[in-house]
Parts: sequence; C-alpha cells; structure tokens
Amino acid sequence: MSTTAPARLNSRPISAPKAGEMIAAQIRAQIVRGELNEGDSLPGEVELMEQFDVSRPTLREAFRILETERLIAIKRGARGGRVLAPSVEVAARYFGFLLQAAGTTIGDLYQARSIIEPAAAGLLATSRTKQDIIALENCLRDLEEMVSGAGDDRGVEAWGQAAQRFHELVVDLAGNQTLALQTRVLHEVVATHLSVAVHLTFDPSRKREMVRYREKTVRSYRKLIDFIAARDSGGATQHWKVHMDVAGRSLLSGGISDKTVLDLIS
Repeated sequence: MSTTAPARLNSRPISAPKAGEMIAAQIRAQIVRGELNEGDSLPGEVELMEQFDVSRPTLREAFRILETERLIAIKRGARGGRVLAPSVEVAARYFGFLLQAAGTTIGDLYQARSIIEPAAAGLLATSRTKQDIIALENCLRDLEEMVSGAGDDRGVEAWGQAAQRFHELVVDLAGNQTLALQTRVLHEVVATHLSVAVHLTFDPSRKREMVRYREKTVRSYRKLIDFIAARDSGGATQHWKVHMDVAGRSLLSGGISDKTVLDLIS
C-alpha cells in the first residue's frame, strides 16, 4: 500500500502584532469612526494601563505610534494625550516623501491634476446646486480683485492661493469624496512647488504681461462657471482640460516641468 507524501506549502513565518500596535489600532479606529473627536483628552496612563491590562512601556509605544501618525498630541507630565483629527496636510507630507523618493517630476504631478480636474468639472456640471455656483462666484470675485496687483511681488502668493482655492472648489463640489481627498493631497504637494516655480519666473518689470495673464485666467474661470451653471457637462470637461493644458505650459516653462519634487526643495 503506497502513501502519498503531503504537499509542501510555500509558507513564511507569521509575526503577531505587538500589544502596543494593537492598542494603537483600537484608538485609531475610534478616532476614524468619530467615537473620539478632535480635542478630546485621552484618559491618564494609569487608567489606560488598567483598561488594556498592559505595562507603561507598552502603552507609551502605542502613544508613540499615534503621535507619529499625528492622531494624538502627547501631554507632558500626566502622559495623557489629546486627540487630533486626521489631516490632509499630514497625508500630503508623507505623499511628498514618496514622490521625492521616486524622483517624480513637477510635470508628472501637474499631469495627474490635468486628468482629475476636468472629470470633476464634468461631474459638478451634472450635479451642481445654486449654492455651488455662489461658492465659485465668490472665489472668482476674490481673484478679480487681485488682477490689478499683478506687479506686486507680495501678491504672488495671495493670487496663487486664491487660484488654488478655485481649483479645489471645482473638485470638492463635484460630490465625489475619493476624488476630493486625492486632489487635496495632490494640491498640497503641488502648491508648495508651483509657488517656488512662480517666484522663479516672476519679474516685476513684466507687470503688464502679468495683468493680461490674470485677466485671461479670470475669463477662463468665468467660462467654466457658465458651463457648470448651464449643466453642460461635456463643455465643462473640455474647457477645463484645455485650461489645464494651457496653464501648464505657462507655469511649467523654463525647465520647471523636468525638475523633481526634491530638486525644488533642496
């Protein structure tokens, strides 16, 4: 009677999570679910040690994990913690590190925006409300007031922030939370480096040219609002695609497009 040898499984050692990691996971889950809100104070060390039945070093390991993730801020003395809300800025910082390590170019980042934003503009045109149009109009009004200050170096940053806010609104109001969060992280990274790019190319003696550029930008934003107000999804998508392409050629000129994220901050 012959016997068949048992099959050999391709396996690797399984490491169980440490107690500190498990405690951090429990607290993290409560923060994400909204059971713990920003500003809430966590119980003191002694109470938490009893609650989780762990030692002080294990509890502090959990705190260190959550502090690194910027989900809590450690209090001195009592060694408790204060809850922080998950932050787009923190996500953008880590995302930026990944982009730096990958040697990602500024042009690559802008190309991603150029794919996402026109799609969002089309979605917004389909679902827009009266309040959405009002929000876009208010943002555009702020930009219109900045047109005449194009020759003021101090106004470069303000213009950039207001323009970015318009782009964020288009995606935020489109109604897709995944797109909105992805774009906010992308904008946080892009904004830092496009700000550098704008200052590198800024020339106070070219005020007239800068004014014309801002006037053209405002007209383009106005046209997008008109498409959205008319619920013309195809028109909004196509117009915003052209806008992003044209703006990209201007903002990424002079070799900026080929620079990596790391180049512009080092």
